[in-house]
Amino acid sequence: MLAGALGSPRPPGDALSEQILDAAREQFTTFGLRRSTVDDVAKRAGVSRVTVYRRIGGKDALVSACLLREYQRFVTEVDAAVAALPAMEDRLVEGFAAVLRHIRDHPLVGGLMRLEPETMLPFLTLESGPAFLAMREYLADRLRRAQRAEGRPERDPTPVAELMVRITVSFLLNPVSCFEIDEDDQAREFARRYLVPLLQA
Repeated sequence: MLAGALGSPRPPGDALSEQILDAAREQFTTFGLRRSTVDDVAKRAGVSRVTVYRRIGGKDALVSACLLREYQRFVTEVDAAVAALPAMEDRLVEGFAAVLRHIRDHPLVGGLMRLEPETMLPFLTLESGPAFLAMREYLADRLRRAQRAEGRPERDPTPVAELMVRITVSFLLNPVSCFEIDEDDQAREFARRYLVPLLQA
């Protein structure tokens, strides 16, 4: 849904590609990235190594595709968490808390960030282009829709969306902070105090 709408790179959504990505998710979650190879994923998926390369690519492409698919899946969960809230500010606050909670608790993304932070770092920074753009455009799209629905002046929300994504990613990469956001209520308070004002920027 998200990547298709944005034109973000994504493996073909056919059954075989999904089967390979399912196997990659299981392999990476069980054994981590360092101990996993393309051969391991191919074996788990019941296909040849060549098929994995043709459908997805090498190990880095496989990891990136797997992570991007997980990001796209939790977008659906965040949408569901904020859908019933009446105002853009409320949806932003709840969405921020939901994103932090989902990523921290996610067996693949959160698990790898705890167990292999040095391995995951490139996929969340230097090699995170597709996922970063997808998340920025997702948030910008939601802010744009809210502007229209609530009769607000229509401004380009992309800069605000980018700032919010960068702030969120920085907390995930380096949780050491004077801000306490470990609990949902703390994350909501942080978002209301520091992120909501960005909407007026």
